Amino acid sequence: MRDNGRRTGRPTLEEVAARAGVGRGTVSRVVNGSPLVSPETKAVVERAISDLGYVPNRAARALAGNRNDAIALVIPEADSRLFAEPYFSDIIRGVDAALADTDTQLLLTLSRTPRERKRLTQFFGAHRVDGVLMVSVHEDDPLPDLLEHLQMPAVLAGRRSGREAVSYVDSDNSGGARDATAHLLAQGRRAVATITGPLDMYVARCRLDGYRTALRETIGDAAAKAAERLCVAGDFTEEGGLRATREILQRCPEVDAIFAASDVMAAGALRALRQAGRRVPDDVALVGFDDSVIARHTDPLLTSVRQPVQEMGRTMARVLLEQISDPSATRRHVILDTELVRRESA
Repeated sequence: MRDNGRRTGRPTLEEVAARAGVGRGTVSRVVNGSPLVSPETKAVVERAISDLGYVPNRAARALAGNRNDAIALVIPEADSRLFAEPYFSDIIRGVDAALADTDTQLLLTLSRTPRERKRLTQFFGAHRVDGVLMVSVHEDDPLPDLLEHLQMPAVLAGRRSGREAVSYVDSDNSGGARDATAHLLAQGRRAVATITGPLDMYVARCRLDGYRTALRETIGDAAAKAAERLCVAGDFTEEGGLRATREILQRCPEVDAIFAASDVMAAGALRALRQAGRRVPDDVALVGFDDSVIARHTDPLLTSVRQPVQEMGRTMARVLLEQISDPSATRRHVILDTELVRRESA
């Protein structure tokens, strides 16, 4: 504010906007770390902020805009999975990297029991955070719809179905699984089994669809239908992969390849094959999914489908910040490419 050309009090957001030649909303987005502003405009605004000595008042900004400068990352899984599976830690790393240059705090929340979900519902209902990221979403999870009802910005890692309305960031799960299975078939393997994830999760169904597509394209519809006995459900855990592989060996002793829908389950499959005296890849070739740190520490090294998990986390955070900054923004549906990484196990 000025009085007869002399400054009185702290510079305002409006003064910064006038100095930079942009609107007040643009300055607000720069101050809040929104990715919606171009690098050129951001530089102009930051120069005006520096010239005027503008210092954002976080408390006033939060009150005026009903902002908390905090987002929640919800993982509806047991803590044993959280700390055992690299997928979750890579997502967290990606989210943290995207928030590093902002004032936004990240709250990690586990939601495993009805009591915890009720407490979480009350927490979000009180608008204690500005937005929510969710991973490991199951088909019947009511939280995404609740967040929509609360008009709380939300972004999912993956999706509940092909008709998902909430913003999400996903990998090409079907295409990755198809590439993995086609790779095994191209090596002359014909009794190719798969260990699926929990089929109440869309990601697991997509990877199963990719497996089936590769079979139909390579060995024909009739043979692909006959191979249904080689589809065994797992749960994305190592023990689940171990149990599923033992079941596969009982159903089809002549199995010569397995596509596991996660590296963690592939590690369990490797244990079961070793216990059964089957050599990998000589007797049974093995491919996982994720290309996590696990794939680079098995013996033999694991061929796996790489999905860019840290990039998923970064993208989720950026999309959420966009929605927080502009609640009217169109919901975003982002699918990232996968890549088959060939190693010793196949």
